Amino acid sequence: MKLIAKNRRALYEYDILETLEAGIVLKGTEVKSLRQGNLAFADSWISIRDNEAFLIGLHISPYEQGNRFNVDPMRERKLLLNRNEIRNLEAGIMQKGLTLIPVKIYFRKGLVKLEIGVARGKKLHDKRTSQQEREVKRMIETKLKEQTKGY
Repeated sequence: MKLIAKNRRALYEYDILETLEAGIVLKGTEVKSLRQGNLAFADSWISIRDNEAFLIGLHISPYEQGNRFNVDPMRERKLLLNRNEIRNLEAGIMQKGLTLIPVKIYFRKGLVKLEIGVARGKKLHDKRTSQQEREVKRMIETKLKEQTKGY
C-alpha cells in the first residue's frame, strides 16, 4: 500500500467512528496526477444518491502533459462500493450529526483506493482535548528518547 495523501484536517475536525475502503472511477490523466501527489481534500465529502456513492469536492490537479485529455479537477467521482456497503453507509448517516468524509487515498496493487469514514463533528472543547493529548504524547516520546540516548 502506497499512501498518496491523508485528510489531516478531517481527523482534526471529526471523530471517525467507522472506516471503509472503496475504489474510485478515475480518468487516466487523473491517475497520473495522483502518482505525483497533486490533490487537495479541502472540503471534500461523500454523497449517496440513487443507491450510488459519489466523492464531491476532491481537487485533483490537471496532469501537466495531459493537454486535451485533462478533465475538470473538481468533478464528482463515482465510488465503487457494493449494494450492502452503500446501504450500511446510508443507515450510518441517517443518524443525527453523522457524515461521510474521505480519510485517506492510496494505491493498493496499482489501483487507487479511498478510505471513507463515518464521522461525527467535534465541538471546540473536543478539539482542544485532542490537541492536548497529542502534545502530552509528543512530550512523553521526547522524554523517552532523551532517556534512551544517555545509555
